[in-house]
Amino acid sequence: QVQLAESGGVLAQPGGSLRRSCATSGFTFSAYAMSWYRQGPGKERELVAFITNTGSVTNYAGSVKGRFTISRDNAKNTVYLQMNSRKPEDTALYYCNAKLGSGRLANYWGQGTQVTVSS
Repeated sequence: QVQLAESGGVLAQPGGSLRRSCATSGFTFSAYAMSWYRQGPGKERELVAFITNTGSVTNYAGSVKGRFTISRDNAKNTVYLQMNSRKPEDTALYYCNAKLGSGRLANYWGQGTQVTVSS
């Protein structure tokens, strides 16, 4: 059974650092590209960060570039999102996603976890 389990919801103040994790099981993690998406209040879901199966290539949304870092540990079947310099506009439901063949062969989603940035 495929499972993607994001770390629990959090309420955090602006600024500072926070690391999200997504532990997976039920598929060959090292073969899948991984991504983090988010959906803010009243907004559409957007791609935040992407990492290839080997971790050699990463891409970021312009709004988080330079502040967020995606990484993965293929030995632990886990992908991470380091969130630095948090802003209120980072408040959203964050989803972990796994794709094989750009999603044509397989496309799995976590249940989402709430990150709220507020003073």
